[in-house]
Amino acid sequence: MIKPDDLYNELTNQDLFFLISGPCVVESEKLMMDTAEFLKKTTDKLGIKLIFKSSYEKSNRTNYHSFSGPGMKKGLKILQKIKETYNLPILTDVHETVEVEEVAQVADIIQIPAFLSRQTWLISAAAKTNKIVNIKKGQFLSPEDMWQQAEKVTVNDNYKVMLTERGSTFGYHNLVVDFRSFALMKKLNFPVVYDVTHSMQRPSISRTTGGTPEFAPMLAQAAIATGMVDGLFIETHPEPMEALSDATTQLELSLLPEVLERCIRIKKAIQNNII
Repeated sequence: MIKPDDLYNELTNQDLFFLISGPCVVESEKLMMDTAEFLKKTTDKLGIKLIFKSSYEKSNRTNYHSFSGPGMKKGLKILQKIKETYNLPILTDVHETVEVEEVAQVADIIQIPAFLSRQTWLISAAAKTNKIVNIKKGQFLSPEDMWQQAEKVTVNDNYKVMLTERGSTFGYHNLVVDFRSFALMKKLNFPVVYDVTHSMQRPSISRTTGGTPEFAPMLAQAAIATGMVDGLFIETHPEPMEALSDATTQLELSLLPEVLERCIRIKKAIQNNII
């Protein structure tokens, strides 16, 4: 059994950085298990702590007809199997307060989606589970605003908070990442995560959200080079263009090891005062 306090202490005391990764949304059990196995073997080899992430449901869809997931019951069942088979902590997101209690039976980290990052009662409900709460910074929020969102967790006597940068709205169909936000959120004394793949999105550029995943490796490395990022969030899929959600933003699974190896070299160079 994974204890929330022990996991949080482990995440806040990493020699390198931790990785949050998995397909955007829960798909077939085989695909999910195969992906988890690949990620587990890769991160074990590299000495990186892995948190498996996937969503049982995606409430925020550009198009009504877009795939939103298998639903809570089926999705959580697959995530529970991954947790037990590979001894991995699980992160998944919630959208309404009524979901929180059931999700907390499986998830070790409860994620508040960016578009819901100011929802007081949703954050409070997640906090009351005593699980780690990862709050994604809304595209409409400044990094300075995030202390108030973190406080919605801590007022419930839960201090296990993570803050995730996923880009800021830049015009109608684009996002940019202000790298100063890593330093500003780091001052709040919570682990800072960079959501690499979601920051590559081109929101609502057509009937579905577009993306530029070719820039993901470059920005992941740049984020680690700031020395202010504790974890990377990289959604990945064996065949991204066949993915049922975020097909244009997920990183191809086979490319992930090289990206992580490059980030590790940068992190070690910082630790050794080489750069």
